[in-house]
Amino acid sequence: MTTVRLPRLFLLPSQWLLGATVLAPLLVIAIYSLLTRGAYGGVTGPTTLGSYGRVFQPIYLYILWRSIWVAALSTVLCLILAFPLAFYIARAARNRTLLLNLVMLPFWTSFLVRTYAWMFLLRDTGLLNTTLQRLGLIHVPIPLLFNVGAVVLGLVYGYLPFMILPLYATLEKLDPSLLEAALDLGATPASAIWRVAVPLSRPGILAGCALVFIPCLGAYLTPDLMGGGKTVMIGNLVQNQFTNARDWPFGAALSLVFLGLSGLVAVGLQRRGDQLL
Repeated sequence: MTTVRLPRLFLLPSQWLLGATVLAPLLVIAIYSLLTRGAYGGVTGPTTLGSYGRVFQPIYLYILWRSIWVAALSTVLCLILAFPLAFYIARAARNRTLLLNLVMLPFWTSFLVRTYAWMFLLRDTGLLNTTLQRLGLIHVPIPLLFNVGAVVLGLVYGYLPFMILPLYATLEKLDPSLLEAALDLGATPASAIWRVAVPLSRPGILAGCALVFIPCLGAYLTPDLMGGGKTVMIGNLVQNQFTNARDWPFGAALSLVFLGLSGLVAVGLQRRGDQLL
């Protein structure tokens, strides 16, 4: 057996696994999207492209647009919050391991439990509103839950570590002498970070944006719980078609369109990252 064939044999199990768990279900979804909704749910003939035509109706395009800008806003906020923290951890000489463990600490708890914790904090009788009322700062509860702001907060909280870790991996390799040289040439600390650290960390920024934007775009749990059904995103729309509406062909078409959009974003970020490397 040649050494050329040996790696291919090692890859066979993973290839078969991916084919069985990813490609096969995707093929079923593609077939469903071309069929017609049955009278009592499910799918039936004849084949049609009508489900794809419905995707581009104004109401669904609006939901898609809302998903895009909510995901984009969450990604920008994650980047703004993550960069200073990642830079501090990368430059920390002591307790670096502890700080990284604190960043990954939320992963030790169920995402569902953490989402419910935020709901208890933000509801009308939650800790924030109760504290503000007892301090006399407000007289009626502030609507902190079941709106777009609550959804963005939940997404930022949930996916912030996915932005911090790629940024840390990039900033940790940054040569400190470059920042020192910028300071010696008269740059302020903020200017040195903006003009030296930020450009050199663009691969990490792009990787973090991809890891945050794509999951936020298809988020289902956070908009459903913290949005209270008032902030419908593409993930909620797909889930509703397969459950309440029982329109599997349209849900399948939505899924494939969303998958194509996510793929375009991923390819665009990857090409941009390759240009920077």
